[in-house]
Amino acid sequence: MLLFQLPEDVLFLVLSYLDPRSLCRLSQACKRSYQFISRDVVWRKIAKGIINTGLTRQGIDSCPSIPLKDRVRVSHNWIHGVCRKEVLLKWKINLLPWIQLDCDVLYLSQAANISAYHLRAEGGKLQNNQVALFTGHQEDVCRFTLTDTHLISAGGDGKIILHDKGSDYSVGYYGHNQEVNCIDCKGGVIVSGSRDKTAKIWALTPDRFGHCLHTIPMYDRVWSVAISPSVCTFVTGTACCESSAPLRIWDTERCHLVSCLGTEFRRGAGVLDIIYESPFQLLTCGYDTFIRYWDLRVCSRKCVMEWEEPHDSALYCIKSDKNHMIASGSSYYGVVRLWDKRQTRCLQMFQLAPTTSSPVYSLCFNSTHLYAALASVLYSLDFRTAGSQSWK
Repeated sequence: MLLFQLPEDVLFLVLSYLDPRSLCRLSQACKRSYQFISRDVVWRKIAKGIINTGLTRQGIDSCPSIPLKDRVRVSHNWIHGVCRKEVLLKWKINLLPWIQLDCDVLYLSQAANISAYHLRAEGGKLQNNQVALFTGHQEDVCRFTLTDTHLISAGGDGKIILHDKGSDYSVGYYGHNQEVNCIDCKGGVIVSGSRDKTAKIWALTPDRFGHCLHTIPMYDRVWSVAISPSVCTFVTGTACCESSAPLRIWDTERCHLVSCLGTEFRRGAGVLDIIYESPFQLLTCGYDTFIRYWDLRVCSRKCVMEWEEPHDSALYCIKSDKNHMIASGSSYYGVVRLWDKRQTRCLQMFQLAPTTSSPVYSLCFNSTHLYAALASVLYSLDFRTAGSQSWK
């Protein structure tokens, strides 16, 4: 084709005006067009404008091994709710599981243990045998967090345990007088929050591990914590049963109160999950049924955007693609919702357990799969399946 004899910079400009359907049709014209249009640079602008393609708002590519053309195709399945639901694991008693995804390894807490499973490359399913088992708690694991080398767990027994991901080594200590509801770790700093109405800061360094650097009286049960990517500050979310604001930002080094987020939380509107997207932007959710988006550069007294769960259900967990998409887990019937930040209404809804009134206690996702943990089952939603050719 004469079109592909143009200089590459001119050709990129021409192709930037085409939508995915037109690009795919043009790529079928000849071998030269197919090879050129398959380049990631042709699809980058489109990929940044749609949900969950692995490109963050800052332009970071979280999964460069997958061609952007394929990720754009799968993204259209996320947008239209086209997926295949599968049960990955079941257990006999109701638990409060927590899951984390680290590349191709899925970590799942069940009662007092945490299991690690490799994901099969061909289908996103769990391999039959777990690759690691992390133990040490006498009561259920409430939350855990991952670093490059360690898994740090918090339990109902008040213990915090540091596990080495590459060996059987672990060391633990009693961090709180009651159950440790939440924990986060970044930059060699651990922050924990407990039902005993305190938040504590710990050092991760070997010579000081288990030494409490600061204790902050919260005067309310602490349900969630999150450390800023800059590590300079962290956020605590409480049960909102006392007079203090449930969302507060603290200075990590001095533990001084920096600011309170929001002013109009009703009593009992506890904050169950917090995630940072950047040092200045974070998302929160909880018992008052709202997802709130905060931009600390604009104002700390009022969120810049908010989305309400349509069925007035509490929101137990949220995850973000750090661009346009949010996934949330509701308190009834295993409802997972996808949200586009540029829209006010829910983008898609998946009812994973229509006959069982179980919350979605935890969820995570990559560019092709979403994983959700309910009281007695772990589900997978595979978005690479039927309907993936619909925009070609």
